[in-house]
Amino acid sequence: MVETKSKFCKVPSMQQELHVKGCEEALCSKDCWVDEESQKTIRSLEMKCASLEKKSADWCRKESEWQKREAELQLKVNQLTERTTYLEHLVGDMESSSTVPFSAGNINSKLCQGGSSSIFVLERELQVDGARLFDIDAFGQILLLARRLPKIDGSHVLTKMNLLPPHESEDILLPSSMKIIKDLHISPFNGSHALCASLGKKLSVLSMESNSVILSYDLPSPAWSCCWDLQSSYYMYAGLQNSLLLAFDMRQTRGPVESSPGLTNNPIHTLYSVQNNFSSGVRTLLSASSIGICQWNFGGAEERPSLVPQTANQGVCISLAHCPSSDDIVATFRPKVEMTNEMSVSQLSPTPCSIIGQRVLGSHLHLKRENEKPLFAVGDEETLGLILQELPTFTFTQNLKSHKHHICDIKCTSTLSQGLLGCLSEDRLQLFSSKI
Repeated sequence: MVETKSKFCKVPSMQQELHVKGCEEALCSKDCWVDEESQKTIRSLEMKCASLEKKSADWCRKESEWQKREAELQLKVNQLTERTTYLEHLVGDMESSSTVPFSAGNINSKLCQGGSSSIFVLERELQVDGARLFDIDAFGQILLLARRLPKIDGSHVLTKMNLLPPHESEDILLPSSMKIIKDLHISPFNGSHALCASLGKKLSVLSMESNSVILSYDLPSPAWSCCWDLQSSYYMYAGLQNSLLLAFDMRQTRGPVESSPGLTNNPIHTLYSVQNNFSSGVRTLLSASSIGICQWNFGGAEERPSLVPQTANQGVCISLAHCPSSDDIVATFRPKVEMTNEMSVSQLSPTPCSIIGQRVLGSHLHLKRENEKPLFAVGDEETLGLILQELPTFTFTQNLKSHKHHICDIKCTSTLSQGLLGCLSEDRLQLFSSKI
């Protein structure tokens, strides 16, 4: 205790009497010392708190990253589980359906294997911008779209979409030198490559794993069509605007290994590889131009194309569909308009074909080569819908949902248990499925 009323005070710790003024100075000095120590302690505690807060924030950030990573891994696990289940069912179907004919090249445009009992149901409908054409890898469950971006420069891209949940997609920007993609096909062997024919005088091979162009051939003329060889994963073909047909081997990157001129200078707008006797060494192709259907035999004694007789004088051939599994062919014709010197217009009426060919409604020609009954899918220009017809009679079987715009491309592919039918317009892609 310090007595402040008297002139003197006694400080117990010092055991001596001090003047009030001296006592006050001693107390102030001690208070300052205590305050300085407190400030040091406070600063130390504040630094520790700041350090702990920083560590806490770091741990919260790491926890958030771990939770995000855990969610991504869980999503991957779910995707792989679903894919594994799909593949297990597919293997089971293959083991239990040994009597069903199947080939690795069973990817058909407009021709679908099945009968009138095959009912296609709409599975998905996707909004797409600037779509032109597409292809489907049924086993890899991958969809590849050729699009033109709705921008001023109008860049061309390939959009790769996963058909399994969560249906991820990725745009693959193409070199500007490729210009418009006229034809697109995923390899029928393992789906690891895609083939693109473009008006930029390019035939390009795209890796489906790296999503990049790994091989590009310069062509003497714009390419209108392309296809993979159904008997060799290395061979591929390009049909050009000047009716030239080129054969390529991926193991030789300099240029085509074979070349053959067409019967006219008209563009080859459709091209198919045909199953053949592999031991013969002959690779057979079917092509379509405005004059009709031509057959080509590479590796044989005669490599010049020959016009399929049943397609001559039928009008202007605008489409060709071929089913490798059944070897059916459907060609679509429009009436031919001829301008004479007097500028008069006359339309050639359809002429009857031989026994093999059958003319239907003046627009389709069906060539039956084996006793099978696949379905023919055709876009209706009036209703903007997709119509299914049974061959060889072209009997109507099903009318599928209509589009707002004209149909640009139709593709049909199948596994042993399921058929997939895709229908593309400028802004919409429809995917239908059917049990086989």
